[in-house]
Amino acid sequence: MRILKASSAPGRASGAVGRAVRPAFTLVELLVVITIIGILMSLLLPAVQSARESARRTQCSNNLSQIGKAALEHVAQYGFFPTGGWGYGWAGDPDRGFSIQQPGGFFYNILPFLEQKNLWQQGAGLSSSAKPGVLAQTVATPLTVFNCPTRRSLQLLPYTDVGYVNVTTPPNAAKSDYAGNSGDQFSGFYGPSSLAQGDSEPASYWPSGGLIMSGVTYDRSEVQMSHITDGASQTICAGEKYLNPGSYFNGDDPADNDGWDLGYDWDVNRFGCTPPMEDTSGYVDALAYGSAHPSGFGAVFCDGSVHVLNYAINPTIFANLTNRSDGTAIDPTQFY
Repeated sequence: MRILKASSAPGRASGAVGRAVRPAFTLVELLVVITIIGILMSLLLPAVQSARESARRTQCSNNLSQIGKAALEHVAQYGFFPTGGWGYGWAGDPDRGFSIQQPGGFFYNILPFLEQKNLWQQGAGLSSSAKPGVLAQTVATPLTVFNCPTRRSLQLLPYTDVGYVNVTTPPNAAKSDYAGNSGDQFSGFYGPSSLAQGDSEPASYWPSGGLIMSGVTYDRSEVQMSHITDGASQTICAGEKYLNPGSYFNGDDPADNDGWDLGYDWDVNRFGCTPPMEDTSGYVDALAYGSAHPSGFGAVFCDGSVHVLNYAINPTIFANLTNRSDGTAIDPTQFY
């Protein structure tokens, strides 16, 4: 009988059981992978942020386009650009029409042309005692078309001004990130103390005389297209307004302490007498146009075209763009 002996394979200890050897990362390799991922993320993140800002910029331009079209539809129906109302003590009143008897301002007067006729009519026909409370609901209605998504989300924010004459003063108001063009100089006031006083006074600026402002919407304005002698493509209708970022949400900025529904005031009207600028922490300018967008601020012109203007635009040229009849012809390439 033959006895067979098991022999050990060369290089393997006798009695060892064969098993697969699993590969593994060394600590150095793991650190290299983490470093590469970090580099890729640092390269990708700015691209993602840029894409998001581009989308927000597009939305903001679309808002301005809608505002401009609504203003032009107002011109087509009533013969003049939306009036600026009576002053910051007043909000829109649906029983007062669209002429200089309307205490509400630019944004209230374009509501019917933004598919917001029901909002414009809110409170119509009510008694003098019931109406102020209902009009307060209009003041506190945020609208996407008046909101720049780069600056802040759509929401109610604190109302911190002195109060309205014709509205029950609300704790919060819906804000606007846009403003109508009131020209290259500033003037403004609270407004009359009553409807009777307002109706008995002559138009403060246009067309009865006094200080004729140079924009397209201001206190009791009725600016016709024929009054824009510089040309509709050379005159701003509305644009983004400057704000201090530290006051985006608290109502402390004096040019953002009301809402979109009020008469002529720097919350909803801006001027070319001060250069436009990007929103800057700690700096307040209630007259300036500006934006949270790093690329420039948007403006819709009186022909309905939307332009993103450079913050470094020549201040004189910019002032000319806010004056409807200064007689200066501007090369469009100078807008930027």
